[in-house]
Amino acid sequence: QLQLVESGGGLVQPGGSLRLSCAASGFTLDYYHIAWFRQAPGKEREGVSCISSSGDNTNYADSVKGRFTISRDNAKGMVYLQVNSLKPEDAAVYYCAARRRVFRLCSLLPDYNYWGQGTQVTVSS
Repeated sequence: QLQLVESGGGLVQPGGSLRLSCAASGFTLDYYHIAWFRQAPGKEREGVSCISSSGDNTNYADSVKGRFTISRDNAKGMVYLQVNSLKPEDAAVYYCAARRRVFRLCSLLPDYNYWGQGTQVTVSS
């Protein structure tokens, strides 16, 4: 059974950092693009970053460029999102999602087949 489990969220002060992790099980990560999305209360789910199956393509929302970095370790079945210089508007539940590779490039559209349960990121002083 394909499963994605996020971890690493928490409470952080503005300007702080976190590393979010997404553990994949039940499938071969090598064949899947992975994306991180976030959803704040009352707002639509937003694509934050994605990484292609081989890791040679990444994409970021304009709002996080230069502050967030996505990476993956297919051998370990892990995908990471390093989030730096956090702002109050970054507070949300962060989800990782998987989609089997069809095209070479990954996408920030929410048309992913598999989703984790989310991890909460709170940014407050």
